[in-house]
Amino acid sequence: MLNFTYQNPTKILFGKGQIANIGAEIPVGARVLLTYGGGSIHRNGVYEQTRQALAGRTVVEFGGIEPNPEYATLMRAVELGRAEKVDLLLAVGGGSVADGTKFIGAAIPFAGEPWDIVDQHAPVSAAVPLAVIQTLPATGSESNSFAVISRAGTGQKLAFSSPFGYPRFAVLDPETTFSLPPRQVANGIVDAFVHTLEQYLTYPVNAPLQDRFAESILQTLIEVGPRTLAAPTGYDLRAAFVWCATMALNGLIGVGVLQDWATHLIGHELTDGPLARIEAPDRLSHEHMGNHR
Repeated sequence: MLNFTYQNPTKILFGKGQIANIGAEIPVGARVLLTYGGGSIHRNGVYEQTRQALAGRTVVEFGGIEPNPEYATLMRAVELGRAEKVDLLLAVGGGSVADGTKFIGAAIPFAGEPWDIVDQHAPVSAAVPLAVIQTLPATGSESNSFAVISRAGTGQKLAFSSPFGYPRFAVLDPETTFSLPPRQVANGIVDAFVHTLEQYLTYPVNAPLQDRFAESILQTLIEVGPRTLAAPTGYDLRAAFVWCATMALNGLIGVGVLQDWATHLIGHELTDGPLARIEAPDRLSHEHMGNHR
């Protein structure tokens, strides 16, 4: 087994109705920037639950974060966050919203050109704290330090990681996922499965516990994946899937083992238009540098 250091500071609030409990995690006087995507949270009741839980706090909203979050969009949120002097970012959505919000948090106090955070791996020495209310299980971004950002003008899709990228807390309520279209659920199942494979199907280093952790995730996804697609409001099935997606990429199964994220880098190039230059730290073969969408 390889040497490793493991710490995951994200507090998980798992289960039905947990959005109502975020008030205990956020100071009453906090100024909160609420980020989200295309507006599905307005249709499935998550937005209303979130605003009720934030009662008594100053809340500024920023919607419209795209799948494969776009740098220009995120920079508008950075400007808003700076102007409003926000204390906390609350991402409500899937992996793209969480990833984009991680970048927003790092960029708000950043003194230079924020794109350097991903393009030049400029060190992040401070960030606005963030939290996540997950509505699409797939990327595991609600409980890791990684993010992937796109920039249409340069054809780049690049990853960064920072200890400041870990959410302070994350809400995983399986019921918030019941309204997802079947294709998004299926994509999430595959995403979690592939995340696990890329930490498991590499090279043996005598780490039987990590191997069996990974195998249990793979076996659970095989078991519950088709069943949760067939019964989208079956709570126990969906809960198992949601937890698998988080456990696949919160760092636990990857400690002390070789990892191979080359497929993810290829995916980044193919899902952002013309092939762009590959930019990643040397340690990429051992550490996952981003989420795949």
